[in-house]
Amino acid sequence: MGITQPAFSRSIQGLEQEFGCVLIDRGSKDLRPTPEGHVVLHHALNILKDANQLTREVAQMTKLDAGELHFGCGPAPAVKLVPDAVAGFAAAYPGVRVRFETSNWEKLSRSLNREEIEFFVADIRHFESDPNFHTQPLTPRRGVFFCRPGHPLLSKTNLSPDDIFDYPLASAMLPPGARKRLAATSGRLDFALAIQTDDFSSLAKIVRNTDAVGMSTEEHYEQDILPGSLVRLRFRNFPGEQPGGSAIFGIISRAGFRLSPAARAMIDIIVGLDKSHCAA
Repeated sequence: MGITQPAFSRSIQGLEQEFGCVLIDRGSKDLRPTPEGHVVLHHALNILKDANQLTREVAQMTKLDAGELHFGCGPAPAVKLVPDAVAGFAAAYPGVRVRFETSNWEKLSRSLNREEIEFFVADIRHFESDPNFHTQPLTPRRGVFFCRPGHPLLSKTNLSPDDIFDYPLASAMLPPGARKRLAATSGRLDFALAIQTDDFSSLAKIVRNTDAVGMSTEEHYEQDILPGSLVRLRFRNFPGEQPGGSAIFGIISRAGFRLSPAARAMIDIIVGLDKSHCAA
């Protein structure tokens, strides 16, 4: 604690006099808190947390040469868009510490509600109609299906969406609406993924070594998968778009909450890169 034992004892005694109760069980060898002491400790920790948060937010409101930014992103935006944005942000604001969490949209929404992150980048379809969230759309990304070379599906001359359901489907977590739209292409009400992972590198390796059919964004497939190591599936009657549609990327934040200058600066960079990536 950086103080002497008598000074520490006087501090505890002062608190006990103020609250009018015993806070420490002096009869125990490890000086455990009493039930009242546990209540005081719980609130004291929250007060310290709030005080530290206040200090950070005031620093972030006045300047961008210090402080922290915590946000999240889904597996697909983590392939290129978000890493490029973080690199640009770090170059522009080197004094701000950045931490971004990569996970599925369900876990990210819980982190957002717990105020562990200020916003996240993911598929917005699950959040657009929820008044608790604010969504800012980005450019949609086309979804693709792929398999290993020599997969039985590649021998079919007229591949239909229904054919992929004969094999295990592997993907990151899908929003319920997107999953049901994909199921509807083969007359199903819904389906469950056989393999779910938020790590696209693991997804590609699993598909490469099994008969599983992988699902990802076109951006991930083209940038992270070595040519020839996996084969993109093409379907009849879907010349311009794969069954299941596109990933509707966007920025999700809590409705009615003011974002820090660091968060707004990062979002501006993400939006700018999204336009330039898609234009290219």
